[in-house]
Amino acid sequence: MKRAFILMALCLAGLQMAIAQANLPGAQKSTSAEEQEVLTLSKNKWGWMADKNTDQLNGLFDDKCVFVHMGGSWGKTQELNTIKGGMIWYKKAEVYGASVNVFGNTAILLNDIDLVAVVGGNEVVHSFMVTEVYLKQDGKWKMGSLTFSQLMRPVKLKIDAPKN
Repeated sequence: MKRAFILMALCLAGLQMAIAQANLPGAQKSTSAEEQEVLTLSKNKWGWMADKNTDQLNGLFDDKCVFVHMGGSWGKTQELNTIKGGMIWYKKAEVYGASVNVFGNTAILLNDIDLVAVVGGNEVVHSFMVTEVYLKQDGKWKMGSLTFSQLMRPVKLKIDAPKN
Protein backbone atom coordinates (compact mmCIF):
# COMPACT_ATOMS: atom_id res chain seq x y z
CA MET A 1 0.00 0.00 0.00
CA LYS A 2 2.81 2.38 0.92
CA ARG A 3 4.62 1.61 -2.37
CA ALA A 4 1.48 2.26 -4.39
CA PHE A 5 1.00 5.63 -2.69
CA ILE A 6 4.64 6.65 -3.33
CA LEU A 7 4.42 5.52 -6.96
CA MET A 8 1.20 7.46 -7.49
CA ALA A 9 2.71 10.58 -5.86
CA LEU A 10 5.78 10.36 -8.12
CA CYS A 11 3.59 9.97 -11.22
CA LEU A 12 1.50 13.01 -10.26
CA ALA A 13 4.62 15.07 -9.56
CA GLY A 14 6.11 14.05 -12.90
CA LEU A 15 2.90 14.93 -14.73
CA GLN A 16 2.74 18.31 -13.03
CA MET A 17 6.37 19.07 -13.96
CA ALA A 18 5.74 18.02 -17.57
CA ILE A 19 2.79 20.39 -17.83
CA ALA A 20 4.76 23.27 -16.28
CA GLN A 21 7.67 23.08 -18.76
CA ALA A 22 8.43 26.02 -21.00
CA ASN A 23 8.02 25.75 -24.75
CA LEU A 24 11.34 24.54 -26.10
CA PRO A 25 12.55 24.12 -29.68
CA GLY A 26 11.27 20.87 -31.16
CA ALA A 27 8.41 20.51 -28.66
CA GLN A 28 5.03 19.82 -30.22
CA LYS A 29 2.28 22.23 -29.20
CA SER A 30 -0.30 24.47 -30.73
CA THR A 31 0.83 28.01 -31.43
CA SER A 32 -1.28 31.10 -30.71
CA ALA A 33 -1.56 33.89 -33.28
CA GLU A 34 0.64 36.11 -31.10
CA GLU A 35 3.31 33.41 -30.77
CA GLN A 36 3.21 32.80 -34.53
CA GLU A 37 3.68 36.52 -35.13
CA VAL A 38 6.91 36.48 -33.08
CA LEU A 39 8.13 33.26 -34.75
CA THR A 40 7.56 34.82 -38.19
CA LEU A 41 9.31 38.02 -37.15
CA SER A 42 12.32 36.00 -35.99
CA LYS A 43 12.42 34.06 -39.25
CA ASN A 44 12.30 37.33 -41.21
CA LYS A 45 15.10 38.72 -39.02
CA TRP A 46 17.45 35.87 -40.06
CA GLY A 47 16.75 36.75 -43.71
CA TRP A 48 17.35 40.46 -43.11
CA MET A 49 20.62 39.65 -41.34
CA ALA A 50 21.77 37.42 -44.22
CA ASP A 51 20.82 40.16 -46.71
CA LYS A 52 22.51 42.85 -44.56
CA ASN A 53 19.19 44.72 -44.61
CA THR A 54 20.02 47.21 -41.88
CA ASP A 55 16.96 49.37 -42.67
CA GLN A 56 14.57 46.55 -41.65
CA LEU A 57 16.77 45.60 -38.69
CA ASN A 58 16.91 49.22 -37.49
CA GLY A 59 13.10 49.19 -37.28
CA LEU A 60 13.09 45.84 -35.46
CA PHE A 61 15.79 46.57 -32.86
CA ASP A 62 14.75 48.72 -29.91
CA ASP A 63 17.13 51.63 -29.28
CA LYS A 64 18.22 49.93 -26.01
CA CYS A 65 18.60 46.48 -27.60
CA VAL A 66 21.63 44.47 -26.48
CA PHE A 67 23.53 41.79 -28.42
CA VAL A 68 25.67 39.07 -26.84
CA HIS A 69 28.12 37.28 -29.12
CA MET A 70 31.02 34.90 -28.60
CA GLY A 71 33.39 37.86 -28.89
CA GLY A 72 31.59 40.46 -26.80
CA SER A 73 28.41 42.39 -26.24
CA TRP A 74 27.20 45.73 -27.55
CA GLY A 75 24.18 47.84 -28.44
CA LYS A 76 22.02 48.54 -31.46
CA THR A 77 24.29 51.05 -33.22
CA GLN A 78 27.35 48.80 -33.07
CA GLU A 79 25.34 45.75 -34.22
CA LEU A 80 23.97 47.63 -37.23
CA ASN A 81 27.46 48.99 -38.05
CA THR A 82 28.93 45.48 -37.68
CA ILE A 83 26.38 44.08 -40.14
CA LYS A 84 26.58 47.00 -42.57
CA GLY A 85 30.40 47.04 -42.50
CA GLY A 86 30.64 43.27 -43.02
CA MET A 87 32.60 42.57 -39.83
CA ILE A 88 30.03 39.81 -39.25
CA TRP A 89 27.95 38.52 -42.14
CA TYR A 90 25.18 36.23 -40.91
CA LYS A 91 25.33 34.31 -44.17
CA LYS A 92 22.87 31.52 -43.32
CA ALA A 93 20.97 30.46 -40.22
CA GLU A 94 19.67 26.90 -40.49
CA VAL A 95 16.91 26.76 -37.87
CA TYR A 96 16.21 23.26 -36.51
CA GLY A 97 13.69 24.28 -33.91
CA ALA A 98 12.10 27.44 -32.58
CA SER A 99 9.79 28.14 -29.68
CA VAL A 100 8.32 31.18 -28.04
CA ASN A 101 6.89 31.93 -24.62
CA VAL A 102 4.80 35.10 -24.24
CA PHE A 103 4.49 36.81 -20.85
CA GLY A 104 2.21 39.82 -21.26
CA ASN A 105 4.12 42.30 -23.44
CA THR A 106 7.33 40.23 -23.42
CA ALA A 107 8.14 37.28 -25.68
CA ILE A 108 11.18 35.03 -25.24
CA LEU A 109 12.08 33.06 -28.33
CA LEU A 110 14.62 30.23 -28.57
CA ASN A 111 16.18 29.11 -31.86
CA ASP A 112 18.29 25.95 -32.20
CA ILE A 113 20.45 26.85 -35.20
CA ASP A 114 23.59 26.19 -37.13
CA LEU A 115 24.97 29.56 -38.21
CA VAL A 116 27.20 30.05 -41.22
CA ALA A 117 28.89 33.40 -40.78
CA VAL A 118 31.78 35.29 -42.25
CA VAL A 119 33.79 36.87 -39.45
CA GLY A 120 36.85 38.90 -40.29
CA GLY A 121 36.84 37.44 -43.80
CA ASN A 122 36.77 33.82 -42.59
CA GLU A 123 33.73 31.58 -42.97
CA VAL A 124 32.81 29.78 -39.75
CA VAL A 125 29.98 27.44 -38.74
CA HIS A 126 28.74 27.06 -35.18
CA SER A 127 25.77 25.46 -33.45
CA PHE A 128 23.91 27.91 -31.23
CA MET A 129 20.87 28.27 -29.05
CA VAL A 130 19.85 31.84 -29.77
CA THR A 131 17.71 33.66 -27.22
CA GLU A 132 15.68 36.57 -28.55
CA VAL A 133 13.66 38.84 -26.27
CA TYR A 134 10.87 40.90 -27.82
CA LEU A 135 8.86 43.69 -26.20
CA LYS A 136 5.44 44.75 -27.46
CA GLN A 137 5.32 48.54 -27.73
CA ASP A 138 2.32 50.34 -29.18
CA GLY A 139 1.07 47.05 -30.63
CA LYS A 140 4.36 46.24 -32.38
CA TRP A 141 7.08 43.76 -31.38
CA LYS A 142 10.59 45.23 -30.96
CA MET A 143 13.72 43.24 -30.17
CA GLY A 144 15.23 43.97 -26.76
CA SER A 145 18.00 41.35 -26.72
CA LEU A 146 19.72 38.77 -28.90
CA THR A 147 22.11 36.26 -27.28
CA PHE A 148 24.14 33.51 -28.95
CA SER A 149 24.98 30.55 -26.69
CA GLN A 150 27.22 27.98 -28.33
CA LEU A 151 25.90 24.42 -28.08
CA MET A 152 28.00 21.35 -27.37
CA ARG A 153 26.26 19.38 -30.12
CA PRO A 154 28.08 18.97 -33.42
CA VAL A 155 27.07 21.10 -36.39
CA LYS A 156 24.32 19.33 -38.36
CA LEU A 157 24.46 21.49 -41.48
CA LYS A 158 26.18 19.95 -44.48
CA ILE A 159 28.41 22.52 -46.16
CA ASP A 160 30.00 22.10 -49.55
CA ALA A 161 33.75 22.49 -49.51
CA PRO A 162 34.94 25.71 -51.17
CA LYS A 163 36.02 25.30 -54.79
CA ASN A 164 39.51 26.47 -55.69
